Amino acid sequence: MATVTTWTGQDANVLRKALRMSVTAFAEHLGAARRTVAKWSSQGDKVLPRADMQAALDTVLSRATPEVRERFEALRAAGTSGATAGATRLDTGEHADTGDDENGDSGSGGDVKRRDLLRGAAIGVAAAPNVAPLLDAFLSPTHSNGAGLSFPQFTRAVGAAKVDYQACRYERVLDRLVALLPSLEPVRSGAEGDQRPRVEALAADLYHVVGSVLLKLDDRGMALVAAERSTRAAAMSQDPVAIAASARIMTHALMGNGHDAQAVTLAGNAADVLDGDTRLASTDAVAVYGALLLRGAIAAARRDDRATAHAMLDEATRAATRLGYDGNDRWTGFGATNVLLHRVNIALTLGDAGTAIAIARTVPLDKVTLAERRASLYVDVARAYTQWGRYEHGLNALRTAYEVAPEEIRCRPAVQRIAGDLAMLANGSVRTAAAGFAQSAGIRL
Repeated sequence: MATVTTWTGQDANVLRKALRMSVTAFAEHLGAARRTVAKWSSQGDKVLPRADMQAALDTVLSRATPEVRERFEALRAAGTSGATAGATRLDTGEHADTGDDENGDSGSGGDVKRRDLLRGAAIGVAAAPNVAPLLDAFLSPTHSNGAGLSFPQFTRAVGAAKVDYQACRYERVLDRLVALLPSLEPVRSGAEGDQRPRVEALAADLYHVVGSVLLKLDDRGMALVAAERSTRAAAMSQDPVAIAASARIMTHALMGNGHDAQAVTLAGNAADVLDGDTRLASTDAVAVYGALLLRGAIAAARRDDRATAHAMLDEATRAATRLGYDGNDRWTGFGATNVLLHRVNIALTLGDAGTAIAIARTVPLDKVTLAERRASLYVDVARAYTQWGRYEHGLNALRTAYEVAPEEIRCRPAVQRIAGDLAMLANGSVRTAAAGFAQSAGIRL
């Protein structure tokens, strides 16, 4: 398939026709204003979409089905003249599409100044958390000769690690885990009778936290190892809810390593098994069931499988209705509000930035009590506005996320990239403010 180096309005219109979408539907799909898409259609190769729209069009084409790609190539060959790989870059002068946002990208004219600005913003930034001590404790725990933790102490310590994780206190979580992991085997060896399966369920929770924090810090391979350990410990507990809860972190780890299809299958199967084993008779079972479906829905959206994503979302909505409240059973944060948060993320993942922002406006913020979930919502809103070309709004959302949970912004490479995008794509005062925010937050651009 030919690669579009620089999209023209005519190329974008051909893609719209290949998708068999109306102007309105295509605008919503891209997160663009309808008048912008109409302008592409009317002015053809005389107009160039903005940089963020160039990227959005690339994404839509890359995710298109083979049939759509074939139609796209055929329509271009039948009489269009878009720029393909190796072609000369078109003039970005008076006919360039500047969009409806005065702070939108204006092309490459300010690249040199922008790079100089970003170099300056990189001075004095904070270092990312060091995961080496955690990996040492995880892979080769050194057992203390002193008194170990009792079962009640171990239970409280695992719970404290979960609380810190949900509060986005990742540096404290790392310290807790380094101290806690060497205690696991002594607690296991000292357990007797019905205490043994309870220890294994706690071990599954402990490894779940290890996997979660490693995913936050972008160590995806080791997160998968931690998820596998959580799965093994949960199986030894013989607790259906613990087994399903461990499937959540395995689903997340599979996604982190690019195995979205397997993640969808695992989440769906694990939810079905939990339903069959428990009939969802407890609030823990309902919450884990719903949380599994939400994780599977995100994986399906990443595959651009809208039908499966929305089917899982709808089933999670029914589970939330059955639960009847926004809670944190089995550390899931599950409830109707959490389903709404996932709808925002899934709309964004599917490329529907405008829909994501519209849904985000309906979220009852007073019910989002976990810092990790609230910060994630603002990060999604920042991503959506950035994708939409509304850079000032995106920066404001990112600042709010930082106020809610500084370590969610400072420690996570995936979130740091949003700040980098804002500093590269925005113009004028917004670009300066984005670079200044990155510097103050300790983000290296």
